[in-house]
Amino acid sequence: MYYVLIIIGVILVLLIILSLIAPKSYHVFRSIELDQPTDKVWNHLKYLKKQQEWSPWARKDPNMDQKFTGIDGEVGAVSYWNGNKDVGEGEQEITKVIDGKRIEQDLRFLKPYKSQSDCYMDLEELEGNRSKVTWGFTGNNKFPMSIMMLFMSMDKMVGKDFEQGLKNLKSNLNSQV
Repeated sequence: MYYVLIIIGVILVLLIILSLIAPKSYHVFRSIELDQPTDKVWNHLKYLKKQQEWSPWARKDPNMDQKFTGIDGEVGAVSYWNGNKDVGEGEQEITKVIDGKRIEQDLRFLKPYKSQSDCYMDLEELEGNRSKVTWGFTGNNKFPMSIMMLFMSMDKMVGKDFEQGLKNLKSNLNSQV
């Protein structure tokens, strides 16, 4: 019995140490420069339905169930999805719009596990009628997920999806020229 208590004590101390050094938050983002004017790009960022045209997750499950509520492109609009194991179930809600410059969204995953992140898209005007889009999200790692993040990277998990989505956006914009 004495050894069992020692083992349990060591495990508890180890968990406490790991939880203290584990990352408490994450911030993943990617950017792309586009040969398009900001007003044309903005229409592909602002509207939830338009985002589905270049979303990497929409392409992973083109048959997912989707519902839209509210006025698309305005604060309070919500996009709900329920798809295969690659996309899960969740919703995103527009929480802030700075017209022509930034859109912020609350990203809520319901499956495969519950989580919440703050998503954003920034649009910057560049010289020569060009644009730069930065797409990212931030959130907090709660226990025990924070300990798991010592061995996993949120950047590696979703960074490639952000890159693919931005490439899709660029391709869609270039095909409309």
